[in-house]
Amino acid sequence: MPTRLLNRNFFLLWQGQFVSLIGSQAFLLAMMYWTMEGTGSASLMGILMTLSMLPGVILGPVAGAVADRYSRKIIIVVADILSGLGVLTVSALFFLLPESTNILIVALFAVAVLNGVVQAFFRPAIMAAVPDLVPKDRITAANSMNQFSFRFSQILGQGAGGVLYAILGAPILFLFDGLTFLFSAVSESFIQIPQKIANGSKEGSAPSQFKSDVIAGLQYVWRRKGMRNFLFMIGAVHFFAMPYIVLMPFYVEINLGRGADWYGFLMAAFSGGSVLGYAIAGMIPLSGASRSRVLLVLMSVTGLLFGVLGLLHQPLLAVLTIGAGGALLGMFSVHMTTILQTTSGSELRGRV
Repeated sequence: MPTRLLNRNFFLLWQGQFVSLIGSQAFLLAMMYWTMEGTGSASLMGILMTLSMLPGVILGPVAGAVADRYSRKIIIVVADILSGLGVLTVSALFFLLPESTNILIVALFAVAVLNGVVQAFFRPAIMAAVPDLVPKDRITAANSMNQFSFRFSQILGQGAGGVLYAILGAPILFLFDGLTFLFSAVSESFIQIPQKIANGSKEGSAPSQFKSDVIAGLQYVWRRKGMRNFLFMIGAVHFFAMPYIVLMPFYVEINLGRGADWYGFLMAAFSGGSVLGYAIAGMIPLSGASRSRVLLVLMSVTGLLFGVLGLLHQPLLAVLTIGAGGALLGMFSVHMTTILQTTSGSELRGRV
């Protein structure tokens, strides 16, 4: 059992994820802006984003059971290798066939689906592995480090990515992202995860046992009001957040009259605000009914700020507004993650 937070295994996992996240943010920016410039279609961008997220919705219950029944280390490493090879293939096509817009769009759709499927299995394996890699009393700190690295990678990846996109173009950013995935896979290959396979099962378990695990997990969540309501809430938030993600490049171009560099600045401001929110959440402990009330206020004010953002035409004012929204959302995220990883299903009923 690990005795300190920054032990060898957790650090290898954390550093690999941090580097690959920087590449992923640069890839996302390049993909969205190239699609906008190449097609001018918000609908196509929306379909592209949907295809990247839909596998996680469909495969989520199955992926959780896979993370319990099979080696999490193998899942994590193989996922990064597949993502890296997929993105490198797209990069090669952009270099070799720069004028073949239709082929390149098909390639982006294919890698979006591939990454969506891979991430559907990757995320549960990562979340399940963290408690095995750090001391029990440092799980919250480990979550904070992971969330900090995610947001800080957005600051670097999107803030610099917007400028680099204008200078270097999409193919170079795709190449960079593919290499960061492979770096992450190499780093993760040296990790040792002391995993206990669920119910003492072995990796060759019968399909019927696997199916029963998935059904049992779904029933467990559905019978607990707090977990069920939480999943519905998160689903609603993501549903209404999708137009914001898809339309943001158009908002920057039309409302603010700026290019990819300012899109990167806005996303970096959001991530910077989130990091500030993580710090504030760590300094102001909440529990019980007070935490529930604060979470409701945080979500309400965040929604109001993003509604106001659509009316703004001054770039600097937009940066300040989106940064404030990021701070509130960061506070919300830290408290919700802590609730989920430290509270049983029955207890969650009275906390959400």
